[in-house]
Amino acid sequence: MVRAAPSPLFFPLLLLLLWSPRGEAAPDQDEIQCLPGLAKQPSFRQYSGYLRGSGSKHLHYWFVESQKDPKSSPVVLWLNGGPGCSSLDGFLTEHGPFLVQPDGVTLEYNPYSWNLIANVLYLESPAGVGFSYSKDKFYATNDTEVAQSNFEALQDFFRLFPEYKDNELFLTGESYAGIYIPTLAVLVMQDPSMNLQGLAVGNGLSSYEQNDNSLVYFAYYHGLLGNRLWSSLQTHCCSQNKCNFYDNKDQECVNSLQEVSHIVASSGLNIYNLYAPCAGGVPGHVRYEKDTVVVQDFGNIFTRLPIKRMLHQALLRSGNRVHLDPPCTNTTAASTYLNNPFVRKALHIPEQLPGWDMCNFLVNIQYRRLYQSMDSQYLKLLGAQKYRILLYNGDVDMACNFLGDEWFVDSLNQKMEVQRRPWLVKYGDSGEQIAGFVKEFSNIAFLTIKVGPGPGEGGLAGEGWGRTHPSFPFPSHFYPGFHLAPQGQVFAVGESGRMKIGRFGAGWVEEEPHWLGGSNGMKEAPRAREGILQSFAPQGAGHMVPTDKPQAALTMFSRFLNKQPY
Repeated sequence: MVRAAPSPLFFPLLLLLLWSPRGEAAPDQDEIQCLPGLAKQPSFRQYSGYLRGSGSKHLHYWFVESQKDPKSSPVVLWLNGGPGCSSLDGFLTEHGPFLVQPDGVTLEYNPYSWNLIANVLYLESPAGVGFSYSKDKFYATNDTEVAQSNFEALQDFFRLFPEYKDNELFLTGESYAGIYIPTLAVLVMQDPSMNLQGLAVGNGLSSYEQNDNSLVYFAYYHGLLGNRLWSSLQTHCCSQNKCNFYDNKDQECVNSLQEVSHIVASSGLNIYNLYAPCAGGVPGHVRYEKDTVVVQDFGNIFTRLPIKRMLHQALLRSGNRVHLDPPCTNTTAASTYLNNPFVRKALHIPEQLPGWDMCNFLVNIQYRRLYQSMDSQYLKLLGAQKYRILLYNGDVDMACNFLGDEWFVDSLNQKMEVQRRPWLVKYGDSGEQIAGFVKEFSNIAFLTIKVGPGPGEGGLAGEGWGRTHPSFPFPSHFYPGFHLAPQGQVFAVGESGRMKIGRFGAGWVEEEPHWLGGSNGMKEAPRAREGILQSFAPQGAGHMVPTDKPQAALTMFSRFLNKQPY
């Protein structure tokens, strides 16, 4: 039998079927067709679905293509921390293309979105967090397992999106991602198929010891501790000009550190931003809501204190339902939005999965922390001499404070390339302003984002909430109309000379005939007056830098990706 010759169009059609141009290989079933809450759908493509982690783990991802040029823009992985918290927090409240509004229904476009210049992959990790799950429903894990699972998920991403395999790859994250990112990077650097170029960690937990030791100094020099407590710390925790606030066995030292821990984490101060209000009021370590125990301690600071270990064991044995809630943070809008059934459908979330929470208690409480410091991981990465590394910190965060991360970078003993200097951001007609400070070593830099609003990034206290400037060692005659409040109190001085006392901490306060407004019972908001400081309540850069300082964060991110000087 004679077979008919193939049509002349057969081979071109076959080649067309076998070859997909860049931008057309992405999984169609994961593309978000219509995202609820937007007045207008975006011009860039976005995808939501699942990546295969290790074992039976399925990690939820939300991928947004670059608004600039997806083909040439780098791929950036973003991980939030916890451990046990969702990276969709970063998407919806920090640097994603849309920011969730207080109604929990509406999304607004973010003019400082990081996908303006990059393809950004938000990964909910580990399994059990957010919409991520494991078929075996086993969620106890550790640092090594999470790194491996994230690595396998990243490999799966490039299988699903092969058009991005040659793009530059950067690994970024925040908070406990100070552990996630370098441990993942060590695995990625061994895979030549991935074009790893660098990593950036914001307010990261790089060393438990450096974080604890520096936090005590941070708290004292921000006027939070008082001389009695400081004297006790110096007497019982220090010897020969060296202090150990990390694992000191002296009982008096332990007692003093428990006081510090209470002041920093559960007295009503916002641990993520010292100068911001605490959503929900004074949090406490534990509270009850109906039949649920609500805890707000992620187990990252002063972990060696006996009281912390006792709380951990009690929660493990508790028969109650326990919910993990970030302190001083209102997660209602994000939770409302992501639990909307129409949103879940748009994101391709299986119907049988439970509701979305910002953080997962079981993941956190069962998590085994295998590393006390990331020095060996960073030294391995630096030894390759080909990766750009950035550690950046908002300078009023107490969860992972700037001083501890600066000490950590210094301890790596790399060659200094640029001495500590200001770095600048241009704010429209206001010109260049100091955004923070940076020092650069060979292949690694440490950068701070400073307290105080840039133009268009804050100013006077919003919503009637009064705060103070930090305590500076200047006599009051340098600042007429200001008085130094005793440690632990805020004085507002009226025309009659009477004083009103609040709970927000020490600082300089303006002599005004109006009480500071806010949740401490003071009724009237402060009014700025000519001739004295106008930024009465500065919004500093805290734990979530892109939320507090979006323009500075985007500028920093752009310079990092483009390998420009900061």
